[in-house]
Formats: sequence, structure tokens, C-alpha cells
Amino acid sequence: MHDFKTPDEAVSSVIFHNPSEARAAGRIITKLSIPRAVMESSKPHAALLSSPGLGHLIPMLELGKRLVTHHGFDVTVFTISASTSPAESQLLQSIASPQLLNMVELPPVDMSNLVDADAKLVTRIAAIMREIIPRFRTAISGMKVRPTVLILDFFGFEALHILEFDMPKYIYFPGTAWFLSLSVYAPILDMEVEGEYVDRTEPLSLPGCKPVRPEDVVDPMLDRTNQEYLQYVRMGAGLSKCDGILLNMWEDLEPTTLRALRDEEAMAPFVKVPIYPIGPLTRCPGGVAPRELLDWLDLQPTESVIYVSFGSGGTITIEQLTELAWGLELSQHRFIWVVRPPIQNNLYGSYFTLGNGGDDPIRYLPVGFLGRTKTIGIVIPNWAPQVDILRHPSVGGFLSHCGWSSTLESIVNAVPMIAWPLFAEQRLNATIVTEDLGIAVRPEVLPTKRVVRREEIEKMVRRVMVDKEMRNRVKELKKSGESALSKGASSYNSLSLIAKD
Repeated sequence: MHDFKTPDEAVSSVIFHNPSEARAAGRIITKLSIPRAVMESSKPHAALLSSPGLGHLIPMLELGKRLVTHHGFDVTVFTISASTSPAESQLLQSIASPQLLNMVELPPVDMSNLVDADAKLVTRIAAIMREIIPRFRTAISGMKVRPTVLILDFFGFEALHILEFDMPKYIYFPGTAWFLSLSVYAPILDMEVEGEYVDRTEPLSLPGCKPVRPEDVVDPMLDRTNQEYLQYVRMGAGLSKCDGILLNMWEDLEPTTLRALRDEEAMAPFVKVPIYPIGPLTRCPGGVAPRELLDWLDLQPTESVIYVSFGSGGTITIEQLTELAWGLELSQHRFIWVVRPPIQNNLYGSYFTLGNGGDDPIRYLPVGFLGRTKTIGIVIPNWAPQVDILRHPSVGGFLSHCGWSSTLESIVNAVPMIAWPLFAEQRLNATIVTEDLGIAVRPEVLPTKRVVRREEIEKMVRRVMVDKEMRNRVKELKKSGESALSKGASSYNSLSLIAKD
């Protein structure tokens, strides 16, 4: 490791070659039966079922913690062992506690018997969730004291049909109100729109909501002949079968879209159930950041470092990785970059494998990059303690894939963004943060359509690090989100309504 000197000597390119240096080691604590404390408790008891992936698991865990700490619940979170990456295992290990959340790991799912190896992400997750339903039913039925409420994420909607679960059932939707609007309206679009959505020249109209440009549609809508699209339409139709939909956002973030979702003249006939904005619910600092990383950040000026990460599943090509490296170097701004091995033609290549190690991503960096940037940069392979980094006062920008969890973490830490969407609904999120909220910049052409060149990356980095208006707007959003969660405010009251049910 580099020898730390004075504040004037920014640390060289510190590299954590072993992921265990950048995260606490741990395994999932498997509980195949519900702890006695839950069985005998007189508190309301929520059962939460999460689909695979950190982007789904983290919101569900944070919701569970919120129900325990602010609304007097016992909470049991059900996870799926076959899909758990090492990074997910570490997260579950860090949060599992009889005093906080009870974790139940459902029996494994053999993916090889469910879908083809080249199946799209939505198809793979949906197949896992269908397979897990009988195991989930058995686990719930075996409880001496049944849960009083069931909360599922978007992909778990088929559990709504388990009739013996005589309890309120809610969907915790993993994104924005705009994404929800598109999802519940997808069955209507499927009947009304001819041809491929991406071939249209006009935006897709959603009653009462901002139209969706063809290039912004979610991944399953890119190809209507794919099984993934049929699954997405089916999921959109299934959302109305629950007793209410929880959103990880707040009233003042998307007021127009929320009004449309509740308006009988707009989206309400397609949603059919109440909408509960309960966010922003995000992770607290995990206390697992390496001391050397924090020491380096402590030496940097306020809001001088840009953090670069493509989330828990995102990957880029070797050509794009090279251009990104050169763009960061040309900008001459301080940076922390989470680098993964490049993958061709698979934007979510680490979704199920994050933390597995294997191929060293450092070897794909341009020759001499680490030496040339040794006074300004830190490179971390595969995984980094994102919340600990974003909350540090030295961090002033975030080049992000625009997954909703990462977007909220950026907002609640008042960090403006470079929006770099890769897959799922991330293009919608990128449009919201750039055009509606004005807290981000983005490439002129979507990164999924062409390689973003170093000159444009340099320009975006420099802008996001110096744009005072953008920084002021994200600071105001942070205050708005904090206010919504306070006792008696909108998000707190929304979750209170569900607790009273």
C-alpha cells in the first residue's frame, strides 16, 4: 500500500486487490424456522419476500428495519439462497439480528432446470420467483403465529394468489412513480400499439403522466417477441391484485405522476389500489470501509472527489472501460473508481456473481493508467462500501448507472450525478434526474447505443464537479426527503397507514 504523507501529497492509486479487503467477510445466517421470539410476540408481524439482486434486497431490508424501528413490528425477511452473490451474503450477515430482522433463507433453486443459460434477466428472476412460491407457502404455513401482513417486491407478485394467506398483501415497487405508471399501463400499450416500441417516432402516452420516449422504455419493452416482454406485461397486470403499492420515494419528488396514479380520470383505473410513497429509505453507513480508503478521503478537499460505480450488477465493455479511464485521467479530478472485468454484450454481467472474485479487473486498465493517476485516484476491484463513500464530505459527484437504490443514496447524501444508465428501468431514472430534477448530466447518446468517448466523459466530470446550481438543487432534495420521513410527515404517515391496517 502507498505510504501516506501530507495532505498536499494526494495518495497514489491505492488498489484493494482482494475483495475481502474492501468488505467484511461473512456468510448468510440460515434460519429454517422462525425464532421463538417472533412466534410468541404480540406485535404485528410482517413477512417480506425479496427477489434476487442487491437492487431488490436492499430496499426490502431497509423497509423491514423501518417497520421495526418506527412502527413496532416484528419482521421476517425471506431470501432465496440459490441466487445470493457473495456481496448479498455479506449484506445479510451484517443485518441479521434477533433484535432487528429475522432472516429466513428458503431452500435452493436449481437455475439450470428453469431457464436457458442465455435467458434475459427478467425471465431469470421471474422463473426463480415462480419456483420459490411453494417453498415460501410451506415456510409461512409452518409458522405457529402467522404474519399479519405480507409484503412482496415486483417480481414476487404471484404470491398474491396464495389464498390461504388471509392477510393484507402489499407490493413494494422497486422504483419511481413514473416506472410504476409505465408498468401498470403496459397491458394497455400491448393492445393499442403496433410494432416495436423502439421503432416509434412519437413518445408513448400515459394518462396524466409524462410521456415515455421510445429510447427510454424499460428493457423488457425493447423486443416484443421476447419472453421477457410477455413476463413484464403479465407482471404489470398482476400489480392490481394486491391491497396497495408501496413506493420508495416521497410526495414532493414526483407530485404530478402521483396525482395521476390517484386520479380516476388518469391512471387510477389501471392501478386500482392505493399508492403509498414511504421513502426515501436507504442504507446507513455500514462501517466496513477500509481505514486506508477513509484516510485518503479525509485528506481531500470538500466535494472534490467523483465516485464511479455501475451498481451491483452493471458491467461495461473493454472499449468503454478504456475510454472511461482516459476520461477520468483527462479531467484531472480526484476519483474513486469501482472497476469490474469488462464483458461484451451483457450489461448486467455481475448481477448474480458480485464478489465472486476470479478475473482481476485491474489488468484491463490502460497501460500506465495507475502510475499516471497515482496522485489523484483510487481503484477498487469489484465492490466498494458505497454508502460510506457517498456520505463523506470529500465526495462531490457520482457517475452512476442510475439504479434507483443508488440514485436515492446519491440524493440523500446531496451528491449530483453523471447519469449512465445500463439496463432495466435505469433510462427512465436517468431522464428523471437530468430533465425533471436537474441534479445530473448525461451523455448525449445513451451508453447502451454507442461507446461514450473520453472527451465527453472529461466534459461531464468537470461540469458535475463545478455546477453550483445542480449541487444546490440536490441539497434541497436531500432536505425534502429527510422532511418526508420525519414523524407526522408524508412518508411516515403513509407507512403508518399500512401499520394500522
